[in-house]
Order: sequence, then structure tokens, then C-alpha cells
Amino acid sequence: MTSPLRVGVVGAGRVGAVLASRLRSHADIDVVAAAGASDRSLARAAALLPGVPIEKPSAVARSCDVLLLTVPDDMLANVVRVLADSGALREGQYVVHTSGRHGLAVLDPAADLGARVVALHPAMTFTGTEVDLDRLSGCVFGVTAGRSERLMAERLVDALGGRVMWVPEEMRTLYHAGLAHGANHLVTLVTEAMEILRAAGADDPAGTLRPLLTAALDNALAQGDAALTGPIVRGDVGTVEAHLRDLTENAAHTLPSYVAMARATLDRAAADGRLMPLRAVKLSRLLDEAGVDGGSGAHGSRVGDSA
Repeated sequence: MTSPLRVGVVGAGRVGAVLASRLRSHADIDVVAAAGASDRSLARAAALLPGVPIEKPSAVARSCDVLLLTVPDDMLANVVRVLADSGALREGQYVVHTSGRHGLAVLDPAADLGARVVALHPAMTFTGTEVDLDRLSGCVFGVTAGRSERLMAERLVDALGGRVMWVPEEMRTLYHAGLAHGANHLVTLVTEAMEILRAAGADDPAGTLRPLLTAALDNALAQGDAALTGPIVRGDVGTVEAHLRDLTENAAHTLPSYVAMARATLDRAAADGRLMPLRAVKLSRLLDEAGVDGGSGAHGSRVGDSA
């Protein structure tokens, strides 16, 4: 019987503590140590990794076969360099980071020592609680690895309950931009929509939006642009004009994002022919006149040119 794979985690944040907890549930994986300095990280480790020793990053690195680096993007390069310079990394050890933006290049100091490097990013948003554990089932992991490291990458993703998406090194940032644009900006969009509804008198904005947004998301994922509905696609200039007026009076802080998304929607509806050119031009001019910075930008110009 082979001994369990020893995994160490540097960064017991929302991502690290959850991934380590999920890995720990497998009989052939032993989470031997974790590093975390903030009170929140220590609390997460206590809740999700009870009994796992909390050590300094260098001690964690020395104790494991697979080192999981789950630190913020901007800290990653420095953490790798410090660990490499301290002698905590070794030849043949797997060094794996979970950054979406970075690929393998950021791990060069480890690779120069003979470590086997992998970039393994979960396409998921995390709360840092037990709620996330079940959400990992079926989650896609954007993985960049050399041929000799792919087997270990697949083993880790399988242990996490996920699915592998191989991402070329040069496409890591673009891959991450797609996820951030969809997930992070969705949170901003939904939050602003709730604020607008609250200003209109809704006592349960979330409950009002949930069925609508769930249907819209399902339709968009299944149908793409064909799922577009609403006043922009219909060319309802008067309705959009009324929206802009009332937003200006009651929720002015949401106006820039409303105009930006209206422009993007207008472009897509005009490009696929569902919106008549004359209506498109009228809507574009209306958005130009909304008084929001960028009103005469590329989106408005492109719609005008297509008329």
C-alpha cells in the first residue's frame, strides 16, 4: 500500500482552506500543514482544517510532497522567490498555485531548483466556508502543466471533484479575464439592480430578481445572444429614455453601468440584425446624450456606422 500524498497549503484564505479541506477528505491525501497569518485565516483553518498544524510558509514547504500556493495574485511571485531562496523547495517536489491570471512562469524560481510546477485555478467563487465544499463537485479547473506534470494535476483535480480544462501558458490572463468579466461584474450588476429596486420601493429586491435572473442566466448560457430581451432589443427608445431619466433622479450612481451595458447590448442586437438600423441610431444618440463619460466611444460609433 502506497503512503498518502503529503499536501501543504500556504495561504489559508477563502480558496486555500476550502481546497485543503476537500483534499483532506480523500484517504490517499494527507494535508500535513498550512500557513495563515490573519485572524480570518486562522479561523478558517480551525473550522475547515481542524488538527492540521499551522506553520510558517517555509516549514509548510519542507513538510510536503505537493505545495499548494493559494495566495493573492500580486503576492505570488514574491512568495515563490522567498521560498526558493530560503531552501524550502526541493527537486521533484510539486509546486502548484491556484491563480487564474498566472501560468507557469511565475513559478520559475521553483522550477530552477528542479521542482515540478503546475497552475491549477478553480473557476468558482468562494465564501471560505463549508458551503463551498459541495460547489467544487463538477467545477472546472483551468490547468497549465508540462506533460510530465499532467498526471499529478489530474489526480488533484479529481480529488477535488472537478474537471480539467487545459489552458495554454499564453492564454492564462485571457482565460481569467473571461471568468472575472462574467462572475465579478455580475455581482456588481446584480447589486446595482437590487439598489434600483429598493429605491423603487421593493422590500425584497433579491426575491424579486431571483426568478428573473435565474431564467436569464440559464437562457444566456444555453442560447447566447438569442436570449436577449427587453427595450434595447425591441428598439423602445421611449422606455430607455424614461429609464435614464428616473435613474438620474433616483439612483444616479448606477447610470454609468446602465449606459455601458445598454451600449454593449445595443451593439450585439444591431450586429445580428434584430434591431432596425434607424432604431439603433436613435438609441445610440440617446445614450450619447446621457451625460456619462465615454458616451461617444467605440460602441456608439460602431452602431452609427452600421446604419
